[in-house]
Amino acid sequence: MIDLEPIQDHRIVVGVDSSAGSAEALRWALAHARLTGATIEAVTAWQVPPMHVYAQGWTPTGIDDADIIRYAEKTLAETVAQVQDEEDHPIAVTTRVMHGPAAQVLLEAGKGADLVVLGSRGHGAFAGMMLGSVSQHCVQHATCPTVVIPK
Repeated sequence: MIDLEPIQDHRIVVGVDSSAGSAEALRWALAHARLTGATIEAVTAWQVPPMHVYAQGWTPTGIDDADIIRYAEKTLAETVAQVQDEEDHPIAVTTRVMHGPAAQVLLEAGKGADLVVLGSRGHGAFAGMMLGSVSQHCVQHATCPTVVIPK
């Protein structure tokens, strides 16, 4: 008898920032996972941009990271729940909130994944851009195939 090693789970990483584009990316990833048997990992990055901090009159020491993380977790969970509510047969989604610039966080999360799925533009995109800076950076530097879903 031949012992076969178990096939590793296929993992799809999806960047989610509560934008309409990231919700579309999650919808696409769920459909793809249903076809391929992959698992879904929805990832949100958080950081306090220095210009925002100073523009609001805050100082970096006046920000409570725990509050930002809780907000990011809540927003991620709400986006995942909203998209899953639209599904006839929801697939389990693992969620992760990671600290750092979005592109770096997604590249790190994508290591070892079969696929990274992103929306074409998130909250940080300038109006009229066809591809946001995070999506563009990930397409250029990812270690696995990367799909960008247009909105």
